[in-house]
Amino acid sequence: MCVFRIHGCLRRDSSRWLAVSLMCASVLLMPVLAQAVNRMAGHPSPYLALHAKDPVHWREWGPEVLEEARRGNRLILVSLGYYACHWCHVMQRETWADPAAAKFVNANFVPVKVDREVNSALDAALQRFSERTRGVAGWPLNVFLTPEGYALLAITYTPRDEFLQVSKALAERWRREADSLSRLAREAAAPAARPVIADLPQAFLTMVKAEADMMRGGFGQTAKFPMTPQLLAMLEMHARKPDPVLDEFLRLTLGQMITAGLRDHVAGGFFRYTVDPDWHEPHFEKMLYDNALLALLYLRAAEVLKEPLYRRIGLQTVDFMLAEMGVTPGSAADGLVASLSALDDKGREGGAYLWDRADLQRILKADDYALVQRVWGLDQAAVFELGYLPQEIRPAGEQERPRVEMVLSRLKSLRKQRVIPRDAKALTGWNGLALAALSAAARADPRYRTQADALYAFVRARLWDGQRLVKGVSGSKVLSGAELEDYAYLAHGVYRYATLTGAADGGRFLRALLEAAWKRFHDGKDFRLEAASILASDHADPWEDGPTPAPAALLAGVTQAAGGPVLGKRGGKALESARATASGSPLWRATLANPQPW
Repeated sequence: MCVFRIHGCLRRDSSRWLAVSLMCASVLLMPVLAQAVNRMAGHPSPYLALHAKDPVHWREWGPEVLEEARRGNRLILVSLGYYACHWCHVMQRETWADPAAAKFVNANFVPVKVDREVNSALDAALQRFSERTRGVAGWPLNVFLTPEGYALLAITYTPRDEFLQVSKALAERWRREADSLSRLAREAAAPAARPVIADLPQAFLTMVKAEADMMRGGFGQTAKFPMTPQLLAMLEMHARKPDPVLDEFLRLTLGQMITAGLRDHVAGGFFRYTVDPDWHEPHFEKMLYDNALLALLYLRAAEVLKEPLYRRIGLQTVDFMLAEMGVTPGSAADGLVASLSALDDKGREGGAYLWDRADLQRILKADDYALVQRVWGLDQAAVFELGYLPQEIRPAGEQERPRVEMVLSRLKSLRKQRVIPRDAKALTGWNGLALAALSAAARADPRYRTQADALYAFVRARLWDGQRLVKGVSGSKVLSGAELEDYAYLAHGVYRYATLTGAADGGRFLRALLEAAWKRFHDGKDFRLEAASILASDHADPWEDGPTPAPAALLAGVTQAAGGPVLGKRGGKALESARATASGSPLWRATLANPQPW
C-alpha cells in the first residue's frame, strides 16, 4: 500500500504515543540567556513577522542556532509553518502566545521559527523525517533537534497541554540521557537501503492504477490533494501512448476538481486540498504554486483530451491569479504573492468564502435561490459553521447554467467587501511557475502576452542580480538564500516564455540560470536542494516530488531541452542516471518518470 503524504495545513492526532517511552516528570528549568529575545520583528516574511509578539524567544534558522544549543547543551525546537496555514494560527494562539508555555520553551530549548516557504529544503528534510518516524507529516511541524543538528522527534499540531506534556518529558530525558539520545539520533539518521525501481515509467503507471480512486477521482481515502505532478506525468504518458484507464481517471479527477469544493466557484482559483475524499470540504488556503500548476495542467489537458472546458478553467485560473494574487492586484508587473490565508480578517476559517442560508435568501431572487438551493445542496445541513460553500452538489441543467453563473457573479461582487489576508512576499520559484502558466495561457490566448511580458521583466529585474537569484522579495525587502527549486522553477518558466516569444534575451537569461544552478547545486555526482545544509541528517531527495515537481528532474529536463550541446547533454545524462537508480515509491517520482519533465 502507498503511504500518502500530508502536504497541507492539516490537524493530526496528538503525540500521546510518545508518553510510553518518555515518562513525564518535572523539569529542572535552565536559566534563560539574558540576551535571548524574539527576533521576528520586521522580518520580510509575513509569516515570521506574525510571530513577533509571541513571548517565545524565536530565532531564525542559521549556524548560530547550533552554536547556542551546544553552549547550553539544549535541544533545538524548530517550528515550521506558513502564513496561509489554519492550524499554524491555532497553535500560535494556543501555545506560542501562552506565557507559561513560552517560559518553558525558552528555558529548555533553543526555539527557531521557520517559514517553510523560505526554507523549503529544511522543510523538505524535516517533513521526510516526520514521514519516516511517524508515517505522517504536515504543518505546523515541530521538530526537536540535537545540538549537532540530528532530528530527534517530530510533532505536528497538538493542543497546548499535550505539547507541553511531550516536550517536558523529552526535556527531562535529555537532561538525564543526552549522550544516549544523541547516539540514537545519529544511528537513526543512517539511510536505509532501498531497492532500485527496474522500469520507472511502468512502475509509476502500475502504482497509479493500483492507488487511483476510480469512483471519486484523485488518490487516497481521507483527504484529497491535487497531486499535480502525478497528473501532469499521466497526461504526457497518455498523450504519447493512449491508455483508456488513464483517460477515464484523468477526466474523472479533472472534473471533480472543477465541480466540487476544491475550486472557488465564485472568484476562481483552487484551494489547497479537501479534508474529505469526495472533494467537498476544503481547507481554505490558496497557494500560488497550486494555482500555477493547475492552470498548466488544465491547459495541457485541453490539448491532450480535446476538452474545451479544460481550456476555460485553465484561463480562469490564470485570471484569478492576476486579479487576487498580483502584488499589484490585476497585474503581474510586481510579481505574484505566495498565498491567500485560510482565515479572513476576523480570524475565521473560510469566513471569506462561506454564505449563510438566510443571507442568500435575502440577496437572491426567489427563483434563483430555489435553483442554487438544489444545485449547491442548501437543503442539507451546512458542513461549515459559517455556512455553505458554493459548489456543484447536484448537476445543473444546460439551460440552468447561465442563471447559476449570474448568481456567482452577484456573489463575487458582494465578496469584494470581505477581506482575505495575503502573504505578500513574491517567491522566486513560485513566480517561475506562474510565468510558465502565463506563457501557456498566452499561447492559448494572445491577450495574456502582456502579463507574461510583465512578469518576465519583474523576475529579470528584481530576482536576479546578474550572477545569482534571491529567494524572493517582500515589498522593498529581499529574502536571500535561493534554493535549487527557485532555479528549477524559474528556469522552467523562462523556458516556456522564451519558447513563446522567441526573444534572444529570454534564451540568454535561461542559459545563465542553468549554468548558475549546476554550479551551485550539483556536486559532480548529484543535486542538492540547498547550497549548504546546516542539518546533519535527513536531507531530502531532490528527485522526489512533493506538492510541486521534483526540482532536480525539472531542472535536468529544461537543461536537456535548452542547455545547448554541452550542458544539454549533461542534463540528459542526469535524467538517465536518476531514472536508472530511482528507488522508493514510484508515485513520488512522477516528474522523473514524465517523458517531458519540463
